[in-house]
Amino acid sequence: MSPRPKKTRNCQGRFCGRAFKPTGTPLTELDQIELHRDELEALRLCDREGMTQEEAGQSMGVSRGTIQRIITVARKKTATALTAGHALIFVDEEEKE
Repeated sequence: MSPRPKKTRNCQGRFCGRAFKPTGTPLTELDQIELHRDELEALRLCDREGMTQEEAGQSMGVSRGTIQRIITVARKKTATALTAGHALIFVDEEEKE
């Protein structure tokens, strides 16, 4: 039995580039952590725009529980990158198709 297909998420924000990394070290020399478009959007809506998880879920077209799961993963990835000096690589699944 195959897993349930991933529900489409409505993402309004744009990436500010392809990666975010510490200065002075080439990207090729850094550990890289992928941050997906929906993870960045959840961070933007909840942490930058100050929306509740319920409001962010409505904006993205998913449940509050899904937002909670997405934002927990996104915050862990971001905290790891910032504290351990890794690069965040922005991934947009739509561009791959």
